[in-house]
Amino acid sequence: MATNEKDTVYQDSKETGDAIPSFLEPNEDIELVYGVNEKALVRKLDFKLLPPLTLLYLLSFLDRSNVANARIEGLVKDLHMTGNEYLTGLTLYFIAELRQVPCNIVLKLTSPRQWLPTLTLAWGIVATLLGVTQNKAGFYAARFVLGVTESGLFPGVVFYLSMWYKREEQHYRISLFFSAASLAGAFGGILAYGIAKMKGVGGLNGWRWIFILEGIVTVLVSLVAYFFISNYPSTAKFLSDKERSAIHSRLVSNNDATRNEAFTWRNVRRALSDPKVWLYGLGFHTLSLPLYTLSLFLPTIIRELGYSAAQAQLLSVPPYAVAFVLTLSVAVASEKFKIRAPFIMGSASLAIIGYIILLSARKAGVSYVGTIFAAAGIYPATAIVLSWPANNVSGQTKRATANAMQISIGNLGAVLGTQLYRSTDGPRFFVGHGFALGYLCMNLLVVGSLWAILRAENARRDRGEADARLAGISEGEWLGDEDPRWRFQT
Repeated sequence: MATNEKDTVYQDSKETGDAIPSFLEPNEDIELVYGVNEKALVRKLDFKLLPPLTLLYLLSFLDRSNVANARIEGLVKDLHMTGNEYLTGLTLYFIAELRQVPCNIVLKLTSPRQWLPTLTLAWGIVATLLGVTQNKAGFYAARFVLGVTESGLFPGVVFYLSMWYKREEQHYRISLFFSAASLAGAFGGILAYGIAKMKGVGGLNGWRWIFILEGIVTVLVSLVAYFFISNYPSTAKFLSDKERSAIHSRLVSNNDATRNEAFTWRNVRRALSDPKVWLYGLGFHTLSLPLYTLSLFLPTIIRELGYSAAQAQLLSVPPYAVAFVLTLSVAVASEKFKIRAPFIMGSASLAIIGYIILLSARKAGVSYVGTIFAAAGIYPATAIVLSWPANNVSGQTKRATANAMQISIGNLGAVLGTQLYRSTDGPRFFVGHGFALGYLCMNLLVVGSLWAILRAENARRDRGEADARLAGISEGEWLGDEDPRWRFQT
């Protein structure tokens, strides 16, 4: 396992006997060469890039999960659905969201400024229309289209950030971006509590106003996003020429972001044929079921403990608040110690404790503590898992495909999860909690296996056993993450 930037991304040519591609050479002294303070430059990128992207994901997660708040305010009754028919609507969303791979291909062929705000505008309109749907068919159609329109945001942003930051800088930024999911859960409970009091305004029930108002906010933000989302460093208007050159120097010495790689289906196939990419997907798959069942059913779980709908809305806030703090704290610790798998497994273990409490406790207060443990473990683990392929897959098209595959494979867990919390199973929800517990245990197995594989591959490359791949390779040519000079973050 590498412990510093130099060891992480390249080996000296004296050790390999081969020319090192330009983006694996030691980093220049940015301040000396360009007169740009590197730390100040990274802070500027953080300030310009992360707030708007995090806002978009906060709105995305809010618009997909506010259905949980709407449910306990009368959605199922007003649309004349059964509890199981409501679950089908949730499932349709995740079936539609399985199209991340083509979405990232569209991003590669267009640009972030065109693609990301357009996605946001589209799902904002659909989210708003959920508030005026009149029957089960309308609910099903809206949830399906919402899944289609939201599917490209997360994998697109993960790929986008990999084109701005060094490998070792991406993990924390992706975790910060993902922390918006837990923040959306906290805000969602507070907003739903207040908006639900609009019941009767305009002749509409409170749950309709939850969709309408939150959807309108998304539409308005999307229109502004066309102006504050930048494309890539080479064209970003907020950078000076010196800063642009400094960013290029930082990236050319660290990853493949500055390479002019044209899209080819061959590189897509490389991702599809790499077993490690499938393991990254399984790592998220084993977390997505507990992640989305918690976000979609937490208000219902709390209400079934004996609380009123209003109390359940407010009591859904603390688990997400704790999850938000721990997501950031664990990301910082993982970055400091340069390790990924142990923090994923540790966080998953914390969530396992939460579900054991939920399955065994008979008192409402103790069960509620279980939801806090569950959220506090699921969100930090998911944040690190989702940043892993962005750090470890080299080759722009292969990485874009791998990021999208991870979300698609992961969301298959969510498809199953949406059918587990049936109305007749409350208040203990043995089936749903049991599946979540089992999936988290499988996550320990998948992540532990991937950790062992990556460490073994790094050790094999350290011993020079993969150097034969460099035979016949021209100077400056790069084999992506299959190159023996590449080291995986573990």
